[in-house]
Amino acid sequence: MAGPRLRAFRTRAVVRVLLVLAAIGRRIPLRVGRAFGRALGTLAWHVVRRERHKALRNIAIAFPGWTAEQRERAIRAMFHHLGMSLFEVLWLPNFNPRRREATTVVEGLEPVLELMDEGRTVMAFTGHCGNWEWLATTVASYGRPLAAMQRERDEPEMNELITRIRASSGIQTIDRGSSGAGRDIIQALRRPGMIAFLIDQNIRAESAKVPFFGRPALTPIGPGKLAVRMEVTCVSMFIERKADGTQHVRVNEPFAVTRDDDPLDVTARITREIEDQVRRVPEQWVWMHDRWRERR
Repeated sequence: MAGPRLRAFRTRAVVRVLLVLAAIGRRIPLRVGRAFGRALGTLAWHVVRRERHKALRNIAIAFPGWTAEQRERAIRAMFHHLGMSLFEVLWLPNFNPRRREATTVVEGLEPVLELMDEGRTVMAFTGHCGNWEWLATTVASYGRPLAAMQRERDEPEMNELITRIRASSGIQTIDRGSSGAGRDIIQALRRPGMIAFLIDQNIRAESAKVPFFGRPALTPIGPGKLAVRMEVTCVSMFIERKADGTQHVRVNEPFAVTRDDDPLDVTARITREIEDQVRRVPEQWVWMHDRWRERR
């Protein structure tokens, strides 16, 4: 019993710390928060050895030709990125169209906005690339309805914090597996607007194997099935932080899905686009996740 109790204590402690940081993070300049986050990432690199080793193993699978020095440099940068992302997320309640213009470059979103203005539903896909919460907030700042699907965390306080931050930008959060999730998804798919999914992790959901960095990886196929059933327009979009701190949002070309399409093909296409983004900026993806593991 000591193990579970210790884990529960650590979880509660982390949540309490995040709540304190949230109160601070939205009151300090963004550049100061990023500096704190980078320092936190450096600390994490040295302290969370298990996650560090897991990330190094996983990036070696994706980039077998890299040297140990290249892999270590990328994973160290990933920890810096995640630390900065944490403070950026806590700062996001300050985000508005004026700050969007000052902090974020948006490329390719206009055709998607036009589709929504024509009364269409757009199903958006992304991965845990860059600061995906900043991506959602950026899209929501254009004033169209946006719902985001999430895997509910074990810590209710953490769920509440993330949901509250999203709601401050007008984003509806749908918890996967909740009693009302199915109803909320269908409602979002039947109204003009966007519903967003992250499909780059191996989670306990209906899945199929598609190639990811040349190896079969279990990938949620439910969103692909929904896209085919509802015949919606799909699009992938990504975000990356540039060296000067500017966030760069890139939206790929939307594509229509019909009932003649194969959900597996839709899922594989999006996964290829996620892989392309990870290859562009490998240090801004979450390498601690065991993407290629088999389920028991």
